[in-house]
Amino acid sequence: MTVTNRQSGTNVHEIADGIYRINTPVEFPNGGGGFSFNQYLILDDEPLLFHTGPRKIFALVREAVASIMPVERLRHVGFSHVEADECGSLNEWLAVAPQATPLCGNIAAMTSVGDLADRAPRALADGESLVIGRKTLRWFDAPHLPHGWECGYLMEEKTRTLLCGDLFTQPGSDRPPITESDVLGPSEGFRKAIDYYAHASNTRALIEKLAAARPETMACMHGSAWRGDGAKLLRDLADAVSP
Repeated sequence: MTVTNRQSGTNVHEIADGIYRINTPVEFPNGGGGFSFNQYLILDDEPLLFHTGPRKIFALVREAVASIMPVERLRHVGFSHVEADECGSLNEWLAVAPQATPLCGNIAAMTSVGDLADRAPRALADGESLVIGRKTLRWFDAPHLPHGWECGYLMEEKTRTLLCGDLFTQPGSDRPPITESDVLGPSEGFRKAIDYYAHASNTRALIEKLAAARPETMACMHGSAWRGDGAKLLRDLADAVSP
């Protein structure tokens, strides 16, 4: 792990071949506990950043990306759904990376991103693949999983890394960059305290679609990334959140 900003603690760690977790720990005021924001940079001929982070930490994330590659090389800025920590600094990234394009699902492009982004988005259909060089990413529509009509996920097929957004949100600001230990327990504890899942009628079916892709690394947006049998972990999640 490399710390790129000592004041904030922002750090970078390669969780899979060419895939870097950029992590900024935060402490909530009034004893609210710790939390973290993760972005994932995928290096290839057309580098991709998944999650932008909130606008207020843009400078920290930019500094971290610059420690790995020139920020102007960025070609794709992807995210799961429209929310500040997912795409709050999207336009800041488009400004510093003149060849970069927003990357999202069709619903997000239609309802929000086509208007709020300074450049037109590249919209992916369910199951559509994007080749960025040696690596190929596949988009999965996942409406309301855990929230947002426009929600979806990317999986990098060579490393079997699922960019799984908010599915396994773990509290705390000092979790390891990647773990093979339990992440479902901490994430379920956090979810039950402030339930942010939509609990749609097809939640289990959507999770099974992700499980069928057999991910081996889960690139979580908050907390540690996770390595192991991703299909089993996802099916355990389905058991936990489905009626």
